[in-house]
Amino acid sequence: MKLIRNGTQPSIKGPADWFTGNVRIDSPFQGEAPARAGGAIVTFEPGARTAWHTHPLGQTLLVTSGCGWTQCEGEEIVLIRAGDVVWCPPGHKHWHGATPTTAITHIAIAEMLDGRAVDWLEHVTDEQYLAGPAKE
Repeated sequence: MKLIRNGTQPSIKGPADWFTGNVRIDSPFQGEAPARAGGAIVTFEPGARTAWHTHPLGQTLLVTSGCGWTQCEGEEIVLIRAGDVVWCPPGHKHWHGATPTTAITHIAIAEMLDGRAVDWLEHVTDEQYLAGPAKE
């Protein structure tokens, strides 16, 4: 068994290449081979969001606090809240983050394939982001 104690790993700022706005990543974990699941607790301040991205084996988001938005390419922006679980299938281009006025925290879990769990793409533009959900 491996125990990672709370507070023993430093928080990191979400890199500007992958995120817009203030994002904190806490307690990242990565399974050791042959396991391939890994994840992190990610907090987005109001207005913060990921860039568009895909996951070779999909991604699960467990929303733990606040509310935010997520969108798959070609679909409407969707409101997500604490307690929601979001599954994004393999290869689906998507983004997720806070609303303009509300922070969100989620646990993000993805599996690695050939050494990678995510493929980062272009940033979500302000115009795309501010379109917001059709209805909340």
